[in-house]
Amino acid sequence: MQSRPDQLTNQTVELLQAMIRNACVNDGTPESGQEVRNADTLQAYLEGNSLPFERYEPTPGRTSLVSRIEGSDPAAPSLCLMGHIDVVPVNLGGWSRDPFGGELVPAKNGPDEVWGRGAVDMLNLTASMAVAFKDLAVSGFRPRGDLIFFAVADEESGSAHGMRWMADNAADAITADYVLTENGGLHSGSPDSPVVAVTVAEKGVAWRRLRVKGVPGHGSMPFRKDNALVTAAAVIQRLTDYQPPATVTELWRERVDGLDLGPEKSALLLDTDQIDDFLEAMPDVNTAAYLHACTHTTFSCNVVDGGGMKTNIIPDDVVLEVDIRTLPGESEAEVQAHLNTALGDLAGRVEVEPIMNDRSTISQTETPLWDALSKAVVKPFPSARLTPQMSVGFTDARIYREMGAVAYGAGLLSPTVSAGDMASRFHGNDERIDVDSLGLCTQLWLDVVRLL
Repeated sequence: MQSRPDQLTNQTVELLQAMIRNACVNDGTPESGQEVRNADTLQAYLEGNSLPFERYEPTPGRTSLVSRIEGSDPAAPSLCLMGHIDVVPVNLGGWSRDPFGGELVPAKNGPDEVWGRGAVDMLNLTASMAVAFKDLAVSGFRPRGDLIFFAVADEESGSAHGMRWMADNAADAITADYVLTENGGLHSGSPDSPVVAVTVAEKGVAWRRLRVKGVPGHGSMPFRKDNALVTAAAVIQRLTDYQPPATVTELWRERVDGLDLGPEKSALLLDTDQIDDFLEAMPDVNTAAYLHACTHTTFSCNVVDGGGMKTNIIPDDVVLEVDIRTLPGESEAEVQAHLNTALGDLAGRVEVEPIMNDRSTISQTETPLWDALSKAVVKPFPSARLTPQMSVGFTDARIYREMGAVAYGAGLLSPTVSAGDMASRFHGNDERIDVDSLGLCTQLWLDVVRLL
């Protein structure tokens, strides 16, 4: 017997709250994350339904969990519901509530919301996937192809202790033809003909460590001295000011069409000579930042390490870490060319070391999975249609695509949730998700699995 939708939504809310409270904070160090807490919580929730479990822990505490419902047809395509179980750090001073309290907070004008780090990235989706997976197991449902639930560690810091390790060391446990993961489900367009976004591609990630050398000296005599910190500041400013030209792709054209902004604004977003001025004047900063990132290679200087050993010592060694996100087709050579152009005469002063090098990936939309998503979305929203989009961040979908899978970032959110709201909550203060969206996501996974 199938559970009622409201019962499943309540289960998703409670599971999400428990996962937020586990505080699996991944700060990039091997000992952080401790995703074992969320893996334990998920296994305890799923156990008792004849489901098999496999646990993988390449580094102490960095646990990933895999379960599977075997399909009836070995030749049918397999589907993986993949959600990561780590979250990024928080600045406690910026939050209105305890970021690890998992509170269910009544909203002033709308449904209740679950607050906490991971509420939108992406414990909401992981929890809803687990609830749908359990409901299918309890009901005795058997898919045509294998259905895999994969709760993965270390997505937030590059996947070395999670998906990347799994692909290199335990690929047989997670290999799938189709994958659903983060992130999609936002509505755009007119209320009469809404468009629901599905992520089919993502930008590449080319993190770089830049080292600037100088000459040490006494801080009381700075005149004509080679201060590495001063040079590093100039490097940061040049990278911040650098504006590579916009690029318009066919995927971007489809995305603009789905935004339903009217012919004049759409034309500006498709004109590489005018898009930058248009985005600069856009009042919604979060939306402008997203649209800019969809059409540009971006550079963000986010970490500075080093400088003076003491207030009166001129520093001779400063390290910067730069988050570079590349467009489709760009390689390491293009990244270095961008850096050379941005830095100009300072390029020779900077030693460049790669931290990550993953190129942009994309999945086709002419698939049975896309058709199943389309049919599932029109159940709650009869006039809706899907539109493909590119994620400006990276997810573990990129590694699945490298393995040959078709991977989409999906979900289904309430129409009341705006793109600007969601953008501000990713890695931001006061992260939260409404209960209506949790229910819609849970039902989406159930419908897609049954329709595939």
